Amino acid sequence: MFKTVLTLFRGSVAAAGEELEDRSALLILDQQMRDAAAAVERSKRSLALAIAGDQQEGRRLDATNARIADLEVRATAALDGGREDLAREAAQAIANLEADRDAAMTARALFASEITRMKRQVSSAEARITELERGRRIARASEAVRALRRGGIEAARPYESTLPEAENTLKRLRERQTEAQAAADALIELDAASGPLATAEKLAEQGFGPRLKSTADDVLARLNAKRTQAA
Repeated sequence: MFKTVLTLFRGSVAAAGEELEDRSALLILDQQMRDAAAAVERSKRSLALAIAGDQQEGRRLDATNARIADLEVRATAALDGGREDLAREAAQAIANLEADRDAAMTARALFASEITRMKRQVSSAEARITELERGRRIARASEAVRALRRGGIEAARPYESTLPEAENTLKRLRERQTEAQAAADALIELDAASGPLATAEKLAEQGFGPRLKSTADDVLARLNAKRTQAA
């Protein structure tokens, strides 16, 4: 009996762990991709350092070759002038420089090999991250569709609103806006019919004071007056 209970407990723990991992899969993927992107950035910095080191060795190699060439010319001149002692001293300096040259050439060969390898790695990693990014977008969309199919239009969490609730809220809002607009239009009509402006207009129509609004007759009279003045 105890073994059965223990097995059941272990199974429950495993099932709960798998469920938690499924629910958190996208979060885990996001963090894993951030870690991978950070690793690629570190590789890029290492690649940049390797390229800078190779360029430095190249400049050192050029300078060494120039010094070797100069000393060879001077040593030859010393031999021609009968100064074998100076020529030997120059020859020793040339031998030392040639050792430095060989070391620089070896370093450059190592840098070239390492740079080529790192470039392939960085390029491959960037391509894989790009593919992962596309896959993550698809996974997010698929997860959203799966959640919608699983839960329908109901809220995924108790504190979230449902789609019908949102539609009802919008309907009530539109009804209140329609009622408010109708009330405002009615007030405007009342003001137009019985307000001070309407009273003033009635008095003007009876000849008590000027009209507040021009009529077609007023406009024609004004135009005829202008014509008479122009004539």
